[in-house]
Amino acid sequence: TAKEGEKFTTLDKKDRTLSSDMLMICDGKKPVAVAGVMGGLNSEIENSTTQVLIESACFNPTSVRKTAKRLGLGTDASHRFERGVDPDGTIRAVDRAAQLMLEVGGGTLISGVIDEYPGKRDIQPIRLSVKKTNRLLGTQLTAEKIGEVLKSVDFDAKIQDGDTLSVLRPSFRVDVSRPEDLMEEVARLWGYNNIPTTSPMLPVEAKLPGCGIVLRENIRQMMSGFGFSEVINYSFIAKNSCDRLRLTKDDPRRGMLDILNPISEDQAVMRTSLIPGLLDTVRHNLSQQVKTLRLFEAGKTFISSGQDKLPKETEFLAALWTGLRHDSGWHFQDDDCDIYDLKGIAEGLLKGLNIKDICFTAMPDEQCRYTRPGHTATILAKNTPIGIIGQVHTEVLTAYNLRQKSFIFELNMEMLPELFSGVKQSEAIPRYPSVSRDATLIVSKIVEGARLLESVRTFKEKLVEDVYLVAVYEGQPIADGKKSVSFRIVYRSDEKTLDDETVNAVHQKIIAQLITSFNADLP
Repeated sequence: TAKEGEKFTTLDKKDRTLSSDMLMICDGKKPVAVAGVMGGLNSEIENSTTQVLIESACFNPTSVRKTAKRLGLGTDASHRFERGVDPDGTIRAVDRAAQLMLEVGGGTLISGVIDEYPGKRDIQPIRLSVKKTNRLLGTQLTAEKIGEVLKSVDFDAKIQDGDTLSVLRPSFRVDVSRPEDLMEEVARLWGYNNIPTTSPMLPVEAKLPGCGIVLRENIRQMMSGFGFSEVINYSFIAKNSCDRLRLTKDDPRRGMLDILNPISEDQAVMRTSLIPGLLDTVRHNLSQQVKTLRLFEAGKTFISSGQDKLPKETEFLAALWTGLRHDSGWHFQDDDCDIYDLKGIAEGLLKGLNIKDICFTAMPDEQCRYTRPGHTATILAKNTPIGIIGQVHTEVLTAYNLRQKSFIFELNMEMLPELFSGVKQSEAIPRYPSVSRDATLIVSKIVEGARLLESVRTFKEKLVEDVYLVAVYEGQPIADGKKSVSFRIVYRSDEKTLDDETVNAVHQKIIAQLITSFNADLP
């Protein structure tokens, strides 16, 4: 082997730095070739060469592959030796090379061959069961027929008993090492077209898909129905992705796993978030003049758990919307999308999954650094945080060379099965009409509209069917630190048509409770 740090000039006239685990061919004093990869410039044949030593060898495939990889030197020789060559073919190769050289260039052959074969390994016979072969291939071949087929390609097959063959492979078939390899040879040589078509003799059990599978499929169908396109990015991202996302130094997502042989610098670590992949996809599409994009991706993130521990894998759903609200046409001018458009998508998705008690609450600015302050919210279901939604921060857009507003949401898919209620149950069409009542309250500016709606939903009154926000207003004549919140409550009874007296009584109770709970005032 070479000496650590030794310099060697190969035939391509490039200096190579060798390591101690690289196998070399030497002349007794110095190396003359990198074994199995490329010869050295010091042993190159020139026009003045009169004596040629022919060397034929079989090198360890693993050693050749590692050497070629480390030197960045892929050659015809390395490709052959990496895949394994016939160790018994070296003498035959030397004789053939000498014959061709004499025929083409003339000269005199000095007889004699020096053969060095340390650690010679005898080819071990492989036991092949006829019964297992027929069962695996679906054939009815006899031991004699299988032996005949294998002998046609230089395998030495002998029948030991009625059901077993002892097979010796030819030395050049280094790819054959087990009975399954021989079965593949039998199928190939006998002909796949000669194997009869039979139904698999397996018990068929109808099993319902698991909750996770149903959930993922439903998400893909609904997001596609909302007009979003699914993307599948590599699980690798650039090492500076955390810096571009403005993550804090103590953010767990900075615990990245390095790739030993990265494809490129942009794919050097395992991803800890789906957002970098989506932003890279947006940048590529914007460069192709695709200005409106609605994208989503479902996949795993990988966060380091420390030395000698498996990483923490978590499955997320991420969606991004940038550009116009609708596909623009010649007959109208569309507006740009905003955070409320994507919020509607997130709500529609969760409701479509039959996940109840969905709520959006303002998120402190320091908790999500890659979204714009004041334009970020936590997504909750049954008071459990399951994701975030917000507008991408301008500094993040600049880091990814994006020049138009983008909006994202992320959902932790591993938390959804616990909230997923399965298939919606069919309900009868209501027999009686609904009645709506609007209400407006003056509340503190810090009170979220979602809290008001949630309070109405949890009110102990079965006549309340639904409630939704109508408008939020701040400014004159509303006092400083206050805001006006308008919402609509829908009432319905399963037993009768509601009259004004009944509805008004319930409505007044709800308003009185809200005034007390939130220290609110009527306008």
